[in-house]
Amino acid sequence: MTQTPHTPAHPPAHSPAHVRAAQAAPRLDIDAMIADRSVEVVVCCGAGGVGKTTTAAALGLRAAEAGRRVVVLTIDPARRLAQALGLSELDNTPRPVVGFDASAGGSLDAMMLDMKRTFDEVVLAHADPGKAEQILANPFYQAVSSSFAGTQEYMAMEKLGQLKAAAGSSPDGWDLIIVDTPPSRSALDFLDAPNRLGSFLDGRFIRLLSAPAKASGRAGVKVFGLGVQLVSSTMTKILGGQFLTDVQTFVAALDTMFGGFRERADETYRLLSRAGTSFLVVAAPERDALREASYFVDRLQADRMPLSGLVVNRMGRVSAGALTPSRALSVAEALEDRGGPKSAENAAGLLRLHAAVVTIAQRQRELAERFSRSHPDVPVRQIPALNRDVHDLESLREIGNALAGP
Repeated sequence: MTQTPHTPAHPPAHSPAHVRAAQAAPRLDIDAMIADRSVEVVVCCGAGGVGKTTTAAALGLRAAEAGRRVVVLTIDPARRLAQALGLSELDNTPRPVVGFDASAGGSLDAMMLDMKRTFDEVVLAHADPGKAEQILANPFYQAVSSSFAGTQEYMAMEKLGQLKAAAGSSPDGWDLIIVDTPPSRSALDFLDAPNRLGSFLDGRFIRLLSAPAKASGRAGVKVFGLGVQLVSSTMTKILGGQFLTDVQTFVAALDTMFGGFRERADETYRLLSRAGTSFLVVAAPERDALREASYFVDRLQADRMPLSGLVVNRMGRVSAGALTPSRALSVAEALEDRGGPKSAENAAGLLRLHAAVVTIAQRQRELAERFSRSHPDVPVRQIPALNRDVHDLESLREIGNALAGP
């Protein structure tokens, strides 16, 4: 579902299809989104290498300088966000960013998700001390909390929920949370996190592993009978006795906490689907990146998530567009055929470079326009490529200005 508060009016439904297709894509109004105090969460998602982390940081800086109290949460383990914000490092605790214009009363914090530390925090917060110590020391828990598929996405849900709760607990808390997701299609896997965690802990394999532990004592053996003993014996041979014991102990210790896990994840999912959340899809003007962007847009719309629009980063800029590539190449060939001084050779080289740059820029525009023809209701903002790396607040501010645009 496309979020409408920041979307220009769509072409009337009765206008001819070819007329609607020829019209420009609606413009994504970033400043309107920032100014709307009902928007409390912005989720930036997209493929890897498209400038998603930089977009999240630039958006956070612009919002803070507009008076919002912002925290940027990156799930991408790369260090680019810290470098751009002038921080030596980021960890699981929000760190204040300094050096920006806070005259409007805004603030800016940034952090990077540590999924194991977040899982540890959940255990410590929701289990009694003895049970928490038992879980944290369990080898199977240590493996699951560090590397199990889906743990990162689930812990992202937990951390977002924690930040939202912290924001609401104080009148001076954050009023805008910006989430920078992992650089792949798994960026949207956190939408499935509650069901995936439930499938794992409720699955047949885990039930089989935990059955012997639940069948303790003579009464338990009578209930489960020889079948459970056979399962336990077979699993011990396959997995090893200690591993099986670790899994059984982990599941038994986690059993009392699981309802809380699912409840909190479901609440965070509801938070993401409400009107106070805005999803921004970020892409580069490349075929594969825009194909991934289409996947994200289709998935968000299918899940009825509040999609605000698409940001296309690093669009080529050509100041002398009147000199077409074919004309530039023609003049370059004439200069080369004529021969002459070094200056003529240099001029021919510059003309060929101009032709290549214009050709690339034209191709990028065509790809962006193709996306808009396929998704005519999705607002778009194109960000021109900078002629330098983004490594400081001034560069982020320039990107923020481009995000707002004319």
